[in-house]
Amino acid sequence: MLIDHHNRVHDYLRISLTDNCNLRCFYCMPEEDYAFMPNKQLMQQNEIVALATLFVQQGVKKIRLTGGEPLVRKDAAAIIRALGELGVELTITTNATRIHLFMDELKQAGVKSVNISLDTLQQDKFQLLTRRDQFGIVKENIDLLLANDFRVKVNMVVVKGMNDHEIVDFIEWTKHIPIQIRLIEFMPFDGNKWNSDKLVTLQEMLSLIQTRYTIAPTQNEPNDTSKRYIIEGHKGSFAIISTMSNPFCSTCNRIRLTADGKIKNCLFSSSETDLLTPLREGADILPLIKQSIASKHKELGGQFSKDFEKIDTKELHNRSMIAIGG
Repeated sequence: MLIDHHNRVHDYLRISLTDNCNLRCFYCMPEEDYAFMPNKQLMQQNEIVALATLFVQQGVKKIRLTGGEPLVRKDAAAIIRALGELGVELTITTNATRIHLFMDELKQAGVKSVNISLDTLQQDKFQLLTRRDQFGIVKENIDLLLANDFRVKVNMVVVKGMNDHEIVDFIEWTKHIPIQIRLIEFMPFDGNKWNSDKLVTLQEMLSLIQTRYTIAPTQNEPNDTSKRYIIEGHKGSFAIISTMSNPFCSTCNRIRLTADGKIKNCLFSSSETDLLTPLREGADILPLIKQSIASKHKELGGQFSKDFEKIDTKELHNRSMIAIGG
């Protein structure tokens, strides 16, 4: 098992297949010109499978594919099929613009749950936020997933003054549709112009929702990042990921592998460990993995405290969200 100095077992690996994306969401990608990684810098299919296999041998039970947008990668289908052979729970986070092209691969690989990134239910605002006119295909593909019995979670990053007034609309969506809406507190990353004034906290979200609905908390799964709620009479449910106002670091079991083969032991970690270079050189990388996990900070990458109002983004050292991989 991979255990850190705080006795947390790490059995959930998130693999970024690429830092490329066909959308341009501001909270994920810096507004300035962004240079995507050249192909030779990325982990190749055999390297992804080799690293994933090693992590599974060390106790990883769940793998999530992320990006950028993982399904823009040309060999995404082959990677999905190969990882499906490892015998662990395989999931994916996607913007759903290309999901219709991968239904057979997802089913064959045993994928049963898909997370969709969607921050607005308004077509014109979708184009404004993503700089792409893809809202219709995203909605169609969510319906396609549901029709094929996938569990669907919709991730909405809530930003004050941008889409917080749509929270109730997202919750209303769960009345007749069996999806889970996941409301995510806006988090600081390189280039996304975060400040605390844009943050809508867990309590603020709950207060807003409770003006319209009677909600009840439900049982969370072990190591869950979200706090889950149900509404009587609704086929779906909702959850809140409160990274900033009420972090869940004490039960964290996550490991992140960037598209260029760096292990990050925390989403906010300022340090990374290169696995790809020594892998290509034929070195034993297991000690590097164990050292990285063991050195994990107690909370929030050791970069800031729970007092989010005092965060100075100029002092943070991290990549942009698109370069980390969700």
